Amino acid sequence: MNVALLGEKIGMTQVFDDNGTAHGVTVIQLGPCQVLQIKTPEKDGYHSVQLGYKDKAKKSATRAELGHVEKAKAAPKRYVKEIRQDGPVDYEAGAILTVDLFNEIQAVDVIGIMKGRGFSGAMKRHGFSGLEKGHGVQRKHRAPGSIGSNTSPGRVRKGTRMNGQYGNTRTTVRNLRVIRIDAANNLLLVKGGVPGPNGGFVMVRKTNKKVKYVAPGAAPPSKKKK
Repeated sequence: MNVALLGEKIGMTQVFDDNGTAHGVTVIQLGPCQVLQIKTPEKDGYHSVQLGYKDKAKKSATRAELGHVEKAKAAPKRYVKEIRQDGPVDYEAGAILTVDLFNEIQAVDVIGIMKGRGFSGAMKRHGFSGLEKGHGVQRKHRAPGSIGSNTSPGRVRKGTRMNGQYGNTRTTVRNLRVIRIDAANNLLLVKGGVPGPNGGFVMVRKTNKKVKYVAPGAAPPSKKKK
């Protein structure tokens, strides 16, 4: 099963592990999520589980949203996402999923919408260092510099890093280590930052990268020289 849940970013803090090491972590309110629909190859052409997070007032929902959640006997949700599956699942519409799904998971991917920063210059958008500020340098310190060639090819190449819209895009941060799970409050603490502002919705899934972490107290893997 492809394990994933919906939630929202609470903020960042630091916690100490059993060895006294401090970790900068992001706190995510993960679930509880309600299963709104189970999709099958016979009816929909593929396997998936549709999850909803955080109830929305009925007066703010459309008639389509109200009709969609009626079979699951659920309230309309503010954040709805579909999790593709490799095969059938044991859940039924209306089931409640909590952060306990991540008890045996060491690392996760977090997907969210990064903060929108509007139309930004090349230094802010791409991290350019800018021109020097010594004598004789033109006062174009924050300019992007040359963007093309002369007669060959005589145009700006595709993909040239220039000014433009920065942020407000779907972003995935992969392979974040799970530091702690607070099942009583449905909180997941992951090491590092995640995309989006505090209060922004995120989707957390089991990472599809090779996990290199070891359990606390376990011996690290030996490094053999080739």
